[in-house]
Amino acid sequence: SETRLLEVLEGVCAPSDFTCHQLLEQSEEHVEQWWFHEQQQHPDFFRWLCVDRLALCCPPGTYGPDCQPCAGGPQQPCSGNGRCDGNGTRRGTGLCVCSPGYGGPFCAECGDGYYEASRNKSHLVCAECYRACGRCTGPEDSSCLRCKRGWVLHEHRCIDIDECGTEMAHCRANQFCVNTEGSYECRDCSTACIGCMGAGPARCKKCNKGYWRDGAKCLDVDECASADEPVCTGTQEVCENTEGSYRCICARGHVRQDGQCVEDKPPDAPEKGFFDDVTEDEVVVLQQMFFGVMICALATLAAKGDMVFTAIFIGAVAAMAGYWLSDRSDRVLDGFMKGR
Repeated sequence: SETRLLEVLEGVCAPSDFTCHQLLEQSEEHVEQWWFHEQQQHPDFFRWLCVDRLALCCPPGTYGPDCQPCAGGPQQPCSGNGRCDGNGTRRGTGLCVCSPGYGGPFCAECGDGYYEASRNKSHLVCAECYRACGRCTGPEDSSCLRCKRGWVLHEHRCIDIDECGTEMAHCRANQFCVNTEGSYECRDCSTACIGCMGAGPARCKKCNKGYWRDGAKCLDVDECASADEPVCTGTQEVCENTEGSYRCICARGHVRQDGQCVEDKPPDAPEKGFFDDVTEDEVVVLQQMFFGVMICALATLAAKGDMVFTAIFIGAVAAMAGYWLSDRSDRVLDGFMKGR
């Protein structure tokens, strides 16, 4: 039924496969034709649509515009040990891309570094040789037929070549050679050396500038102590020895400014305010003096019989007494007296 067809089509493509959905939409008429008229005669929907009708695919084991057989045959392309380039498509070369360990035009042989672990008429299994063997008959180090680069064959065993003892090693002028399995490494000489035969200042061919030879070893020259005259001649400069050299630094208590060593003075302290040195006790005394002067002035005016000043005097005394007893007055007057 048509409902069943829709259910089948919904499961043909993955939700994220845009190309598949686009192709299915373009081929809707072919799909309906196969569903209602051709599926009895051609039960293989993929071959009927993609290979025969649309000519976009090839049967498995074939490739190219004319669906030619892959290398090794369509039944078992590349002997089952690789993949056929273009397999199942109208593209590709049909040549084999062998899996690791296999080789030959049909992937029917073991590749370099592998040997035949088992073989029958239809299947070949290749296993890895001993690490030094290029070709071998088994996994043991004594089963080598040919060695990899950096090794030499001796009685079916591959022996490491010490390139450092031959002319095969090529290191730069101030490097030395270290042999490794199947190869070698070039490492830098010590900074004390000009040319060396190994690691460290005791293997130098010649001592570098700033070093002197003590027996077999190149030691650092202390230019600060060995010079007949001071090496640092600037004002307030002192010499500091370094590995292979020295440097001139400013003496203790001095810093370098504009190329000269000058005294490292602390920054000038900010000027103190008029009341900065006033102690807490002195603040209390000043508060008492301030209130005393104010009350005396108001009392003098009230004594003249002026009712207005008398009322002001009484109110001021009451207000000042309350303010005097509060913590706030201490903070305000303290800030006032200290200019804050």
